[in-house]
Amino acid sequence: MNRRHHPVPVLQAAEEAPTLARLAQLARESGERLKAIEPCIPAPLRASLRPGPIEGTTWCLLVDSSAAAAKLRQLLPVLQSKLNSDGWQVTSIRLKLGSHKA
Repeated sequence: MNRRHHPVPVLQAAEEAPTLARLAQLARESGERLKAIEPCIPAPLRASLRPGPIEGTTWCLLVDSSAAAAKLRQLLPVLQSKLNSDGWQVTSIRLKLGSHKA
């Protein structure tokens, strides 16, 4: 049998598979959370951050340097409060070090 496979955009494939759809939803939400807290973060630090995984009520921010992480640790209560006031249930924000440059 000769079957032809038609290309499907990644987003469409993700939305049609329940597990991938959930991962895509979490990735979108993580990006939305980062956008929501950006005004609370000093401009020079914003380029050091990337949205990370959401695990229940814990959210992870990926930070590219220990210096940026140290400064962000001081802001965590403000960031958490902002997210909760915007409707997200966040009981903690973790910072994970690691280069995010390609």
